[in-house]
Amino acid sequence: MQNYGLPSNFGLENHGLYNLGNVYWNLSPAALVEQIVRRREADLSADGAVAAFTGQHTGRSPKDKYIVRYPDPHSDEIWWGTVNQSLTPDQFQAIHSRLSAYLQGRDLFVQDMIAGAHPRYRLPIRVITEYAWHSLFSHNLFIRQPEEYFSAHVPSFTLIQCPGFIAEPEIEGTRSGTMIVVDFEKRYVLIGNTGYAGEIKKSIFTVLNYLLPQQDVLSMHCSANVGERGDVALFFGLSGTGKTTLSSDPDRQLIGDDEHGWSLDGVFNFEGGCYAKTIRLKPELEPIIWSAAHRFGTVLENVIIDKTNRQADFDDDRLTENTRAAYPIHFVPNHMKTGYA
Repeated sequence: MQNYGLPSNFGLENHGLYNLGNVYWNLSPAALVEQIVRRREADLSADGAVAAFTGQHTGRSPKDKYIVRYPDPHSDEIWWGTVNQSLTPDQFQAIHSRLSAYLQGRDLFVQDMIAGAHPRYRLPIRVITEYAWHSLFSHNLFIRQPEEYFSAHVPSFTLIQCPGFIAEPEIEGTRSGTMIVVDFEKRYVLIGNTGYAGEIKKSIFTVLNYLLPQQDVLSMHCSANVGERGDVALFFGLSGTGKTTLSSDPDRQLIGDDEHGWSLDGVFNFEGGCYAKTIRLKPELEPIIWSAAHRFGTVLENVIIDKTNRQADFDDDRLTENTRAAYPIHFVPNHMKTGYA
């Protein structure tokens, strides 16, 4: 195994991962784009955005989400049912062991990030991915750290995402070969058989949905911005109903476009980026999102790129209506740098 980039002293052996190929730690967007092109994982648009395809899953797989259920009183804190399905600790261990074997000899990409912009509620996380473009997505979506912090980074929660890994329902208790498994005791998220990057984002949201209410913080699926007088506005709505568009107001500072906490100290962003729907995107209607979707380092998910001129066709829905652009929040000119207000 050879380490590249800026590794943490808290190595991957702490996650039961051994005999790996090359491990690329905390690469910059430029270095990740080089890896993406070299590995032929995605196309580049004329503006340098990465246009990646997610495979069979072009959206989330809620019927394939599981939480490990332990025989202790804390299991009552979870609303078990068709959404929060349970797996046993033994089933989780079987998945983790087989995933560790699957990853032997393979290259991996690691991003050591932060979830939660408020200093009091910051959660150190680690995202380990099989593909470089998912590492770029994670770099864009979560809160980035200065380089000097990487060596000492110890994650409080670790997510491992491997589209090539397929669960075995007969042995491991899953509904299909696709799985998103959260273990709150061991502090892991394991994702397999789906390349949809939104599973990474929403899995960390699931973690914060569980942890933060125990600290008297309301977790919210909403966008937020703030005016000159400190008046915070929240925009609630289902996916695709306009949260990102409405909160990207040139006359107000954007706190965040999708996930926030509300504490006694105010409202804070969980993330460090935006994940905007782009189907039928028009510059005259959504100029901020349009501009961000045409920048180097943005990830375009399931957006068709013309093979000749490399222009993105945001009207093309042949793969899905759920086309997306993932970009860091500093691509929005008028954003709140602290992430809270």
